[in-house]
Amino acid sequence: MSSQAAAAAKGNQEDYKLKDTKPELGERWPHGGQRGGSGWLYSERATSTYDLVEQMFYLYVRVVKAKDLPPNPVTSNVDPYVEVKVGNYKGKTRHFEKKTNPEWKQVFAFSKEKIQSSVVEVFVRDKDMVARDDYIGKVEFDMHEVPTRVPPDSPLAPQWYRLENLRGEARSRGEIMLAVWMGTQADEAFPEAWHSDSASVKGEGVYNIRSKVYVNPKLWYLRVNVIEAQDVEPQDKSQPPQVFVKGQVGQQVLKTKLCPAKTPNPMWNEDLVFVAAEPFEEKLVLTVENKASPGKDEVVAKIALPLNKFEIRLDHRAVHSHWYNLERFGFGVLEGDKRNETKFSSRIHLRVCLEGAYHVLDEFTMYISDTRPTARQLWKQPIGILEVGILSAQGLQSMKTNNGKGSTDAYCVAKYGQKWVRTRTITESFNPKWNEQYTWEVYDPCTVITFGVFDNCHLGGGGGQTQGTGAKIDSRIGKVRIRLSTLEMDRIYTNSYPLLVLKPSGLKKMGELQLAIRFTCLSMAHIIYLYGHPFLPKMHYLHPFTVNQLESLRYQAMNIVAVRLGRAEPPLRKEVVEYMLDVDSHIWSMRRSKANFFRIVSLFSGAISMSRWLGEVQQWKNPVTTILVHVLFFILICYPELILPTMFLYMFLIGIWNFRLRPRHPPEMDTKLSWAEAARPDELDEEFDTFPTSKAQDVIRMRYDRLRSVAGRIQTVVGDIATQGERFHTLLSWRDPRATTLFIIFCLLAAVALYVTPFKVVASVAAIFWLRHPKFRSKLPSLPSNFFKRLPSRADNML
Repeated sequence: MSSQAAAAAKGNQEDYKLKDTKPELGERWPHGGQRGGSGWLYSERATSTYDLVEQMFYLYVRVVKAKDLPPNPVTSNVDPYVEVKVGNYKGKTRHFEKKTNPEWKQVFAFSKEKIQSSVVEVFVRDKDMVARDDYIGKVEFDMHEVPTRVPPDSPLAPQWYRLENLRGEARSRGEIMLAVWMGTQADEAFPEAWHSDSASVKGEGVYNIRSKVYVNPKLWYLRVNVIEAQDVEPQDKSQPPQVFVKGQVGQQVLKTKLCPAKTPNPMWNEDLVFVAAEPFEEKLVLTVENKASPGKDEVVAKIALPLNKFEIRLDHRAVHSHWYNLERFGFGVLEGDKRNETKFSSRIHLRVCLEGAYHVLDEFTMYISDTRPTARQLWKQPIGILEVGILSAQGLQSMKTNNGKGSTDAYCVAKYGQKWVRTRTITESFNPKWNEQYTWEVYDPCTVITFGVFDNCHLGGGGGQTQGTGAKIDSRIGKVRIRLSTLEMDRIYTNSYPLLVLKPSGLKKMGELQLAIRFTCLSMAHIIYLYGHPFLPKMHYLHPFTVNQLESLRYQAMNIVAVRLGRAEPPLRKEVVEYMLDVDSHIWSMRRSKANFFRIVSLFSGAISMSRWLGEVQQWKNPVTTILVHVLFFILICYPELILPTMFLYMFLIGIWNFRLRPRHPPEMDTKLSWAEAARPDELDEEFDTFPTSKAQDVIRMRYDRLRSVAGRIQTVVGDIATQGERFHTLLSWRDPRATTLFIIFCLLAAVALYVTPFKVVASVAAIFWLRHPKFRSKLPSLPSNFFKRLPSRADNML
């Protein structure tokens, strides 16, 4: 059984690895026929703007309008709509009421590989709310006569066609304007077309299946320097006020410290930093509040300022400050006369600006995809082009149940820089094929592009996950990250990436995502230049934010991006944006803690291996090696100027040697590094717990005790490190008079000995002593070690 388990584990590891694929990329048109005639082009085209996807052929039918439709003899009017039928697939336009000359301007796309008919039928029908829809007329096209259009050709001009009756005879009235052609996903009609791949989607769900490109809202840091206020008048005039200022932009609320003195002219000189997004819909609302009692804050004045009136700062120079008159709180519409009686008003002194020289962090710093400052005039030229072909997914798991059977309606989202892309949704398929290509400008090679695959739960059907409020959410299928600096220039990577999701039940492979990626360099000199410059704009280093500030601002920026993209059509939903931006990356996880600990251990594995090798040299395990090390030591002692050149030459040779073993593929999610397979069920249950927790009290107590035990071990390690450091301080502090006396006498003797003895002699004696044979060694600790361990530390003074 153990061998079977080991084999199964090894099989899982292989299944979690990245795989090579060999898709047929680029446009390849079949032989035969002529352009615009009966079928296909006579030549092959292997390159185009769609050279990173597999070519997919579609039959396009553009329904423009109709005219002079005959009215119904019973109702004397007509409610027309068009039905396009190809084999078993039917697409319908919207219907118009009482209109004989309707305009639809809709495009239908039918996948060629699924067409099982040689005829395209276009029906015009009269909508009947009670009985069966009446037939008005139809137009038929032979599939073999449909012309082929190849971008960048101009769109095919639609033509008028006379409607025919059921017997195929032309009607005396009624014409429809149509265009029918064969094309690929490169056609500009493709994104907005109705697709036969999603023929089962009805109603509002149609708008949720289309591919779309989204742009991040333009984010700014709003810095409000609250300097001082004058003539602050509390409601209780018998006592001077002790006030603070509260600032609010949308849902963000920040406060200054309480002025230490009770005075009507308080001073703070504090910065409040908010995140704002264009277009500026919120105002900056400042309220001056008085600490009337320990549990009561009273608003004494307020002001609301539009954000578009503030100065934009592009460097570290200070902006001009301004005085603003505050509105007395409590004067409303009914007390307008009292406002006019006021001889003076409170004022507040502010220095407010929109920071254009910072990059507003809206994603986790480790996976950042853009480092440009907010102000466009500070942007540099792009250094490369990133082209991505989102080909397909394979072997997706069932995400919901429709009509008693499992189904998945998958779409893919990619995020890089300010641009988000969303593919169309392929309904009821475990092996969806998107074959959509997108392009990004690259401004920094050390950035990350993120892909996420989701199940669309907003198509009008049943099933799918729900939130606590009962609203449906798009389920996560998996995520892939690719760092651009790990890609070779101008090489096309075609790989299948495992889609791995960690659930409370454990690690699960949800399928595979097939991508084609090419990173094209525009300026190698510029890329080399960037490697020596700061990662973020210079204002992040000249006037840095605190760690807590950055974390809070990042969270606010994520919320703003999620809200704005959720208002697009079709919306990029909040759960999708949060998953792509790693909004929960800061939540405590025992699994992540273990993974990070072992990352640190592996980081020092080279130093540990080197120390073991030196120990073997000391112990003369291999006499030849030890003698060679003696020779090397003496050469370096005699010629110390060779030490640094030797070190750098050694690293150069290691780099050249490792070139043979360089990675050939982009890195993928590592389940072993993440400790995803080794995590216990209780640890995963804790990781997916809500914040604040929603678990039972006994579960919380058990987890708290476990956390205390882990923290206790960490506490012990930190204490040991502190003890060693304090012992170094004790050497000269006279905390132990005898130890300090011995140490300073030793320092005096060592200074005299080293002064009169040549350095080469000292180094040679030290090397011989350190590499002496085990016969001349003792198993007891050395004298310096014994002396150091006897020194006192401040641990004695701790309670």
